[in-house]
Amino acid sequence: MLFTKRLHEPIQNGEVTCSVRIWKRPRVKLGNSYVLGNGRVIVDKLYQIELDDITPSLARKSGFSGVADLLKVAKHGMGENVYLIEFHYES
Repeated sequence: MLFTKRLHEPIQNGEVTCSVRIWKRPRVKLGNSYVLGNGRVIVDKLYQIELDDITPSLARKSGFSGVADLLKVAKHGMGENVYLIEFHYES
C-alpha cells in the first residue's frame, strides 16, 4: 500500500491510522503488512463505504486538510468503489 510522502511521518508516529482509497476492487488484504520506511503498515480493518461517508472529520483523521484534499489523492484511477482501511504501524 503506497502513501503520499507527506503522510509517512504522521503514519510512523501513529497520528494517521486510516486511509480512504477508490479502487475497482480491494488492493490490500486484512492482516497483510506493507513496507513503509523502516517498518510496516498492517491492515486491521477494511470496509467498503460510500463517497458520501467521507466527512471532513474522516479526511482529517486520514491526514488531509479536508475532503477535497483527500479526493485529489484517492481518486487517481478508474475505480469507483470507496474503501476505508484502518491500520497500525510497526517499526
